[in-house]
Amino acid sequence: MLNTLEDSSIKDWEELEDRELVKRAQSGENEAFGELVRRHRAKVYRYARAYTQESSLAEDIVQDALIRAFMHLGKLVDVERFLSWVHRIVRNQAFSRLNSTAAVKEQSFTALASMMERNGDDSANWYDLDGILRRLNQTHMEDMFMSDVPESRLMQKETLRVLTEIIQCLKPRERLIFESHFFEQLSPQEIANLFQLKTSNVYQIISRSRKKVIQQKIRVTVDSYIKSRRDLGIMKKTMLTYKNTLLEARTWTSAAESIYKMLQYTDNKLSLPMIMGLTGHAFRINIVPDSVHIAGPTTYNFADVLTRGLKNMGFRSKTVDGKLAGIGPNKNLLQQDQLNVNAMEKRDIHQALPEALELIHRSLDRGVPVLAWDLFFPEFGIIYGYDDAQRSLFAEECGRKDSLSYDNLGRSVLEEIFVLAIDDYTEVSLREQLQNALQSILEHYDGEEENIPVDSVKGLAGYDVWMKAFENGSIEPNGNAYNIAVVRDARGNAAAFFKELLENWPAEQDQDRNIRDWFGEAEAAYHNITKHFDKLHERYPFPEGGTPNGQSRAEDIEQLRLIKEEEMKAVEVLRKILKGL
Repeated sequence: MLNTLEDSSIKDWEELEDRELVKRAQSGENEAFGELVRRHRAKVYRYARAYTQESSLAEDIVQDALIRAFMHLGKLVDVERFLSWVHRIVRNQAFSRLNSTAAVKEQSFTALASMMERNGDDSANWYDLDGILRRLNQTHMEDMFMSDVPESRLMQKETLRVLTEIIQCLKPRERLIFESHFFEQLSPQEIANLFQLKTSNVYQIISRSRKKVIQQKIRVTVDSYIKSRRDLGIMKKTMLTYKNTLLEARTWTSAAESIYKMLQYTDNKLSLPMIMGLTGHAFRINIVPDSVHIAGPTTYNFADVLTRGLKNMGFRSKTVDGKLAGIGPNKNLLQQDQLNVNAMEKRDIHQALPEALELIHRSLDRGVPVLAWDLFFPEFGIIYGYDDAQRSLFAEECGRKDSLSYDNLGRSVLEEIFVLAIDDYTEVSLREQLQNALQSILEHYDGEEENIPVDSVKGLAGYDVWMKAFENGSIEPNGNAYNIAVVRDARGNAAAFFKELLENWPAEQDQDRNIRDWFGEAEAAYHNITKHFDKLHERYPFPEGGTPNGQSRAEDIEQLRLIKEEEMKAVEVLRKILKGL
């Protein structure tokens, strides 16, 4: 019946407001109700999905709720409140379904957390297993189940059930000690007396068991997520066509290169220099003091810098950020057995994995790859395919095309997850794009960007600590060579960026004559900076690195001093351009 009603909505009804449609539907005009369904079905589904976290269950609830609304529409007195009335029906249906055994069994740990948070229970951090377990200890259990709020009582009970199943991964003795500590709130000293153990042994068992339970929780959540895809009939293999031409656009800044590749799958393609410029990557310099560590170019807040860079161009994006604080090891200095799949599988499964997989699936199903960090080594790449049956991702990172199991996402060298997907696009004029970009570029140059990690120096001040490292003879050769290669390549793209701006800037705007002149000045300045870096690059090629702590340090320091002076002049040109805009 309901599908018939939906199909019967006709264009004439679109002009009527909701209240008029409700009145007509109450008088027996089924087509009016069909238009209400067509108009609000997506929103009603979002209501149901928010309560259940399960797509198929939400769809069933919507169907039932709309049928009930149709049957009882005559009882709606305030025709202005149709949508909120349907919302209440959806809510009642949702909690009725969730109280049924079949529906409860489908709830994943993540879904339970989301529902508890929506019910105002934010006292526990759902990524903090200790907090959850303490909150569910037996001394408070009776009070929990006496709650007058049925959905809260259900969630408390179901959370305990899920956690009880998860801790089955522990050995019998481990489980007894674990439950004694977290459920019964016994101290390690009390447990030691109870089990005739040393207190130090109890601490070790609790720590080891906690780690096992956290890992099992992640596995259960991922398994539940994959099962839900199977149940919904969307478990599949999706492989976007990887265009070999993507490998032709290369830069040492892998974040910008990955963004370039992503945009090739959209209707808003840009050249690599334009992406380098508008995201600000053509102007970045991040130096780790003393060693000039290889991590320097990527020592920034990924979520802030990358989403802002995309926003400069009109793209809104979503991220899953599972980055760790600090700087990891230089993978070029690690043994090969620390870089292979066997090494990955010995590391912990990342707690952000379920959320990351959902974002990856959503983006690839829309036909756009996702940007990801540290897939095979600490650089940026793209994920352009997945296979649910094999639980594999298909990725390319710095020219390496390979597969990666779902579980191994986030288990590479740095044990980090960062995934970014394009959400939507709003057209922005070239002038607005440049204004936005210059504001973020100048903030970076001036050192106003958030200092993450804290031991990285950003902007023009980076040259000072770089020169100091040469002076102290404390440089790590491989890292130094990499920093030179990255910044040199970036400044070459900065010159190409202003050249392209000069070629594409509207010539008919008389007030922009000075701006076009400044574009030419900026292009020349960054071209000169690139030539200075050429000399350093020849002396310290990557990956060999040369001998930066040798006898030529004074010459190297002078070269960096000239580069900084030239770049300071370029920055003043950027300020003039921004003011002129």
